[in-house]
Amino acid sequence: MLNRVRKLSLRNKIFLATVGVVLLISGVIALLARGILVNSLSRELELRGLAIAQSIAERGGGYILDKDQAGLVALLFDAAQLGERKALVAYIFLTDNEGKLLAHTFIRPFPKELLDTVTPADSQELVTRPGSFEGSEAVDISVPIQEGIYTLGRVHVGLRQSHIDSLVGKLRLTFLGFISLVIVIIFLIALGLSGYVVDPLSKLTKAAESISRGRLDQPLDLGGPSWDASECPAYNDNDLPCWHLDELGRNRKRQPRTCNPCKFYRERSGDEVVQLADAFANMVWSIKLYRHRLRESEERYRPLFDANPDPFLVLDVSSMRFLDANPRASELYGYSKREFAGMTLSDIEPEGSSAGVQRFLTEGGAGDHVLYTKVGHITRGGYGIFVNIHATMAHYRGKEVVIFSATDVTGLVEKDAQLIQASKMKTLGEMSAGMAHELNQPLNAIKLGSDFLKLAAQNGIDISPERFKQVADEISAQVDRAAGIITHLREFGRKSDLIADEVDINIPIQGVFTIIGKQLALENIHVDLELRENLPKVLAHSNRLEQVFFNLVVNARDAIQSSSSGGGEIVIRSFMEDGLVAVSVSDTGCGIPPDDLLKIFEPFFTTKRTGEGMGLGLAISYGIVKDYGGDIQVGSEVGEGTTFKLLFHPATV
Repeated sequence: MLNRVRKLSLRNKIFLATVGVVLLISGVIALLARGILVNSLSRELELRGLAIAQSIAERGGGYILDKDQAGLVALLFDAAQLGERKALVAYIFLTDNEGKLLAHTFIRPFPKELLDTVTPADSQELVTRPGSFEGSEAVDISVPIQEGIYTLGRVHVGLRQSHIDSLVGKLRLTFLGFISLVIVIIFLIALGLSGYVVDPLSKLTKAAESISRGRLDQPLDLGGPSWDASECPAYNDNDLPCWHLDELGRNRKRQPRTCNPCKFYRERSGDEVVQLADAFANMVWSIKLYRHRLRESEERYRPLFDANPDPFLVLDVSSMRFLDANPRASELYGYSKREFAGMTLSDIEPEGSSAGVQRFLTEGGAGDHVLYTKVGHITRGGYGIFVNIHATMAHYRGKEVVIFSATDVTGLVEKDAQLIQASKMKTLGEMSAGMAHELNQPLNAIKLGSDFLKLAAQNGIDISPERFKQVADEISAQVDRAAGIITHLREFGRKSDLIADEVDINIPIQGVFTIIGKQLALENIHVDLELRENLPKVLAHSNRLEQVFFNLVVNARDAIQSSSSGGGEIVIRSFMEDGLVAVSVSDTGCGIPPDDLLKIFEPFFTTKRTGEGMGLGLAISYGIVKDYGGDIQVGSEVGEGTTFKLLFHPATV
């Protein structure tokens, strides 16, 4: 049953519900009114009969005492025939105290059966009860005839039951007719109301179905004036804002500048149905305008995306799959646009990459724009390249995506590597005297040991086994020391890999003084290393960091030698600062003038004399530190010395 009701149309539901409620209420009212009106009418007729009987009882006593039979009969006929009583009153008769009939209104023989129901003559009660005579139903009303304290008899007034039923029937018919008229009126009102409500909803439903199929351009019959999109200036000009869509936000009261009144946003006066139709029409217009703008925007920016000289890729954040790629991306990575659709980020960016899109997915948020430099990517065939990544979070076709460009900087990175390598070769050349001294010391020790053994053999000197072992151990140790220096020089001179690794920051610092520590001592420069143990490792390359510290120490040495004192101190400290791994390189040299502090990291800026430096050391050091996500700061006082502080993020937090 409920399923059948649910399947009914809204029009039928409204109509049937309204008619049902009206019928129910009418039925209840009819039942209540019927009982009240019928009982009231029956009681009214009985009271009328009782009044007739009492009137006769008051006036008939005298006729009984006078034994005026004729007057008594006249009294009864007058009472029975007065006005409309003749239709109601069936009979009137009087009896004495002995139940003997005194007078009646019958013009034919008196029905004997009426005396069978006569109330005892001495009864003082007013009695109303049903009766019958000559086959007719009647309501017999009996009233005593009093004369002072004596009872002379009783008067009986019979009311025709058929007349009472006729009046009740007319009353019922009239009432039912009225109820029926009310039902018919309500029926017509319900029919019109359901049509008034349902017809606009049916139009809205058809319009919604049409819109869901993308048919926004077909005319909508929702009432009101028709639309012509060409009349809206904002529809044909995306640069012109629509004050309804673009300028008036929620809770903002701002007077529109143009298009007032708007031809499309309607607010007709009317009930909720009219307002609903207008709201729906406005919604359709908004969708149409936004869709038109979106299509024009795509037509405007799609060529920019496809023709951009930088490779552009769109990555779905949830699935990590590529949604779009421009032709330049296909050229760089060697995959077609269709092949990109089946690939994930890990196909071009190695898993666990410390920078690039993977890092942006972890650290970035909506609206962020970041730049990652020299990120390692993989092209078709497994060839590695370096790219600068410009990434941003955005929404694309209903999904949260990362849109990033990947500018190929492989050639630039290789040139940087060559420049760093050249800088290292230059450093090795400058440190050649110191390195020669470092190597000369173990060689001298080896020479002395070998000469001692040769002299002992030539002169037949008997050497104890313990003494012989001591000399041999020292020669071996010096050989190891010389080999270590040479190995370190070879490692330092080797072209370093571009892929960062976890490095203990103290190791490249100690490597510098393996090569030039003795030379600094000969130049009356004291070196103080305050290296904290167990520092977190940093993502870098030890060989490149050693080049950075070489440049800083050499600059510190030159600054000390430029001062008038002729000697000085270099202090290198490694420590933690605000969660970062820090290294400071301080000297007691001549210091840097404030005007030069802003230029010292510029390539080819130098204060040295011609031939003593090209001004690339600090620029290269700055680039290396920045490549590893670090920072380099400098503080200096002229005549007091200079301190460089390097900051690196720990490899793992």
